Amino acid sequence: MNRKEYNNDPRYAKVLEQMDLLQIMDITTTRQHKNGTIVWKLPIKNDNSGKTNIEVASFSTGYVRNQNSGYSNYQLNKRCESEPEYYPDYEWKTLDNGDYTQVKTGKYRKFTTRGCKLIPVEIDRLEYLITYCLKNYYIKNANQVADGNYVPKWRYDNLADAARLDYETKDLQNKLNTIKRIADYETI
Repeated sequence: MNRKEYNNDPRYAKVLEQMDLLQIMDITTTRQHKNGTIVWKLPIKNDNSGKTNIEVASFSTGYVRNQNSGYSNYQLNKRCESEPEYYPDYEWKTLDNGDYTQVKTGKYRKFTTRGCKLIPVEIDRLEYLITYCLKNYYIKNANQVADGNYVPKWRYDNLADAARLDYETKDLQNKLNTIKRIADYETI
């Protein structure tokens, strides 16, 4: 993405500012740029391999995809139900000569599918991508440290409990020392 080109539009400038804050790198190749694709590399390691950083992409076709966190790239677009389609219901009937044929029953079958809600405008895709990454990668993976090591929640909780106990122990020790000084002073 050409930063100078996008600084003219306030929405693009805001996306660039958010990218800088989140340390997202644009790794779009020249060919991808010509095709209308923008690829971002996040500073968060991939859960599956732990070796590579997460990459997400925006395509001119309206799709937003995760590029490397699974067996195949998958859409990050919101899913929606299609309008129902109705097809005639058939049943098999035996003819007098022993052959089988399909005959309409007069009933209909309802068929719906789930598809991706495409985002046709590029700036809308980029804003959606920032929001999606913030929610699903940054917030959900908040217990990952900068070098990509995963800290399980139970270990984090145990460390927090130990720190709290250490603080409480020091506080009690300070109170005990104060009481001893007061007792020593009163005995004099």
